[in-house]
Amino acid sequence: MLESPFARSGRFHKGNMHTHSTNSDGVHAPEKVCAMYREQGYDFLVMTDHFMARYDWPITDTRACRTEGFTTIIGSELHAPATALGELWHIKAIGLPLDFEPLCDGETGPEIARRAYEAGAFIGIVHPSWYGLTHDDARTIPFAHAIEIYNHGSAVEVDRGHDWPFLDTLLNQDWKLSGYATDDAHQLTHDWLGGWVMVEAAEPTPEQLLDSLKKGRYYSSQGPEIHDIRVEADTVIVDCSPASAITLVGRGSRSKSELGTDLTNATLSLSRFKEGWFRVTVIDADGRKAWSNPFWLN
Repeated sequence: MLESPFARSGRFHKGNMHTHSTNSDGVHAPEKVCAMYREQGYDFLVMTDHFMARYDWPITDTRACRTEGFTTIIGSELHAPATALGELWHIKAIGLPLDFEPLCDGETGPEIARRAYEAGAFIGIVHPSWYGLTHDDARTIPFAHAIEIYNHGSAVEVDRGHDWPFLDTLLNQDWKLSGYATDDAHQLTHDWLGGWVMVEAAEPTPEQLLDSLKKGRYYSSQGPEIHDIRVEADTVIVDCSPASAITLVGRGSRSKSELGTDLTNATLSLSRFKEGWFRVTVIDADGRKAWSNPFWLN
């Protein structure tokens, strides 16, 4: 079951979970990528170079890039044959050991994902719309922690970066998954600073951040801030940075919204959401969004 990040320490840490360097197909060396994100005020970064033979199976070691106020988590983007459309799988594995073994002969996407999961990694199903991943594909990884619900690189390059509808379908089938936003940065020009996670942890250590990611103790954003979400009786109360819309969506067509100018609070009825789940979207005056993870009411 996912845990609310708002009922704990209240300390949130900004991070990007999908990043590439010259160890695979990125433009910049790992050290420069880390420095650029650190200079933009990020608290942590995951370097997820493509774990492929053509790049000599990189799991980029970014430990030397950790400084006071900035840390990294070791990760990779795993690949294996083949999705329903015959594409190579793209699987996010965060919290991998540096000696994680290369793809075995005949190993499938779900199998290498299982191996990473058993090694202690957070498993994310990556940019489904970008490469036509199906829900049947996703169901072959029932131990996944999350769906990548916003991929900034895919959004700005090919208009295939939005995947809340993909996750909503799985939520409607009672899958307990979280959803994270990210950059998928390669060039660090147009494809960065567009989507991130705010992870709750008492201390921003790699271990605590990874634990919170696995338990869904985070929200995602393109800019707006969510300060609190709490359920009281038959209502949900949302506190946030100034917004033009604060919206609940849930199973099927269920939704509830408050619209206005510079909204910083909304109290919304849960009468239509008593059986199932809801999630919160905050939209600012520029159309940028922040998304909570799902809350389950039964």
